[in-house]
Amino acid sequence: MTTQPAESGHPHLPPMRTIGELRAALTMGYGFPGDADDFEAELAREINHADPADLSGVVRLVEEFRGRVAARQDPDFDSAVAAAVAEIRTARENGR
Repeated sequence: MTTQPAESGHPHLPPMRTIGELRAALTMGYGFPGDADDFEAELAREINHADPADLSGVVRLVEEFRGRVAARQDPDFDSAVAAAVAEIRTARENGR
């Protein structure tokens, strides 16, 4: 399995076209800590409660975790989070 560039322009994303590829990416640590276990638990819960004719919950879950992988691999993610945290701290300090 080779890594291919993602459509979103993040060159370090693994392939995630299938649930199996998404599982592999999460298991290899491409997501946030704990994402692999969280995905498996939430996927099982969605499947166990889904109407066989409506797997929209599974689709939503797959999209969410693909997004988490993309966010975690984005080189600007950490700086964006740090900037947001700084803004929140500033707002809290100014509100005192």
